[in-house]
Amino acid sequence: MEQKLIRNANQSDKISVLNFCQNTFSWGDYIQDVWDYWLSEGNLLVVQNPNPVGMCHAFFSKNQVWIEGIRVNTNFRRKGLASELIKYVESLAKEKQVLFSLMLIETKNSASLLMAKNLNYQIFQTWHFYSLIPQITNNSKIQYGNLSNHPEISHYVKSWRWLPLDDKELFSLSSQNKIIFSDKSGDISIAILTDSEHFQKIMIVTLFSGSQSNTLELISYIQNYAAQQNYKKIQILTREKLPILDNLEYKITFNLMQKLLY
Repeated sequence: MEQKLIRNANQSDKISVLNFCQNTFSWGDYIQDVWDYWLSEGNLLVVQNPNPVGMCHAFFSKNQVWIEGIRVNTNFRRKGLASELIKYVESLAKEKQVLFSLMLIETKNSASLLMAKNLNYQIFQTWHFYSLIPQITNNSKIQYGNLSNHPEISHYVKSWRWLPLDDKELFSLSSQNKIIFSDKSGDISIAILTDSEHFQKIMIVTLFSGSQSNTLELISYIQNYAAQQNYKKIQILTREKLPILDNLEYKITFNLMQKLLY
């Protein structure tokens, strides 16, 4: 493949990029909403040929890099540009001695999954996305926790990035009462509550579902809390299938892909 220039994006690239980021999904795309945030964070990359024809963003956190927003102009697909972007991010990660690279791919996106497999990514976990409507509910009994007894919980979702949980992050979340759990009956259910950094009044919930009764307690509490705080939407990410409920809508399932860089 002819080598294309991969470089850091600048503000003047925005119009060109958004022109090919309009109909990525059935409902459109979100790049126009996060472009300015990603640009300010750094590591927003474009493929130039001579105008931008591809893009992605890399977010470094502790021992991993999170790759998001991979897009390629439809006129330049099947030329390996997405793979080149991923390899470029991996090279940046290796320079920083970052151990893991992660990204999220819909389970039905066979082309992207094949690309990831060819780049030696493995399915690390599978996650389900649900949308929940805030509403006033009956009082639910929940408790606040710190996950110190749950070392198997390695990541949580913050602004649609799966970020590693270390002692510092756990202390921060716990001190803000962002970790809640229910252990009334059966296996414990745990939730981590965060606010979207890119969209106003969107709550993002990382849910680790134990027994159905405990999970229902958490969902009821979250709905009520979100309504009281005037949230517009609740987005739940969980590895387990959730029970059928009014105002809880299943959206999509993703594979969390991971690659060991060393």
